[in-house]
Amino acid sequence: MAAPPTFDLNEMKTRMQKSIASLRDELQGLRTGRASASLLEPVMVEAYGTRMPLNQVATVTVPEARLLNVSVWDRSMAPAVDKAIRNSGLGLNPSTEGATIRVPLPELNEERRRELTKVAHNYAEQAKVAIRHIRRDGMDLLKTLEKGGHIGQDDSRGKSDLVQKATDDAISEVDQVLAAKEQEIMQV
Repeated sequence: MAAPPTFDLNEMKTRMQKSIASLRDELQGLRTGRASASLLEPVMVEAYGTRMPLNQVATVTVPEARLLNVSVWDRSMAPAVDKAIRNSGLGLNPSTEGATIRVPLPELNEERRRELTKVAHNYAEQAKVAIRHIRRDGMDLLKTLEKGGHIGQDDSRGKSDLVQKATDDAISEVDQVLAAKEQEIMQV
């Protein structure tokens, strides 16, 4: 008979922290003033029959404060990269010249700032959903262990409370990260 699965709260907390780290990376891509190559990191390109990050098909440089240059390695991929940047939800309008795509960054007006905060909220909501999935996995495992007689009901309840506390802490951290980014975006 196979050994029962084990419940590891630290492993769950690590998975939750990875969701928060992913959120921080996505939020870092939202520009607040100056052009940054990391702005295009979340962009996924349909290339060679699969979706891959932009940085696997092109190099992004910052020649000026309000301009990004995307040098596509395979010239035939330029239209796909252009399309991916346009559809990224970042509000960018690239222009393609051969294997080089110029991405001028629009002035951050009040409307644009509000759009960016909406994108930030979407990223935060995705992180919260991921954290809740991790919580559900942990709770399901505890129920399975309890039903199988591997842990007692009191032990299961205690560990469920720990899972809920870890979830609440992680969601609180997501809210703090989002609030900091919102403040950064809305500053004039």
